[in-house]
Amino acid sequence: MTHIAVLGSTNMDLVTYVEKAPHRGETVTGREFRTIPGGKGANQAIAAARAGATVSMIGAVGNDGFGTRLRSTLEHSGVTTDHLRTIEGPSGTAHIVVDDAGGNAIVVIPGANGTVDHLAPGDEGLIASADALLLQLEIPLAAVLAGAQTARSHGVRTILTPAPARPLPPELLDATDLLVPNEHEAANLTGRSDPFAAGAALLDRVPRVVITLGAAGSVYLTRDAEPLAVPAPHVTAVDSTGAGDTYVGALAVALGEERPIREAMTWAATAAALSVQREGASASMPYRSEIEARYTS
Repeated sequence: MTHIAVLGSTNMDLVTYVEKAPHRGETVTGREFRTIPGGKGANQAIAAARAGATVSMIGAVGNDGFGTRLRSTLEHSGVTTDHLRTIEGPSGTAHIVVDDAGGNAIVVIPGANGTVDHLAPGDEGLIASADALLLQLEIPLAAVLAGAQTARSHGVRTILTPAPARPLPPELLDATDLLVPNEHEAANLTGRSDPFAAGAALLDRVPRVVITLGAAGSVYLTRDAEPLAVPAPHVTAVDSTGAGDTYVGALAVALGEERPIREAMTWAATAAALSVQREGASASMPYRSEIEARYTS
């Protein structure tokens, strides 16, 4: 079984569902409010665990009620939390507005995630024992870089989701095996709106890139082969929150199982398509049996 380590954020998602998101200065009436465990790190960990991997989470929660629930949710999904620290203070939160078209807007308050600025004792050994390390940018960059360089020194595959979008230091890109931005993040990193042009530019910095395009699917670019476009299943989206993290978690599992890249991307797209048909982030993520039942090569 593939062993995946995740170094990243855990947040409680405070989700408001509305017909149409408000404009600046506008007040609208929502139809529902929910608290749902999330955070890009925790989401990817849960997605990978449900997709069939052995998963370990490195990060931090606060000593509040949200922290207790976040840890419990990870463990209930099969994620090992021995390296999930508990710190004095609040857990991270994400304030999310979801409209009836399935789109979302998000404000993240780091909370405990802001304390994850280094690797704690034992983290290096955990990373070294993994087949892959998943990284995002909702914790301090110093820890992301330390994790990536540690993984590289031990021959562990690094998969980086560059979100929230920000400039990336060359040292981090040098330690990244696979970069997985969405189309907006790819454009932000390169200044190029066309995903193939953006991917080609990113190949100057990393050896492999997968750019996710939402309902349009995803594209894969590498330095030694022609670009590959993989469509996404056609579904009606209810809530797209966490779809990208579902894709990355499932993709990491498929690659760890040494599936060919087209098959791995199709399998990950199937997982993401299942997730957008349900409300919430971690709550929407499918189990391996569900992915296999819907997957068609």
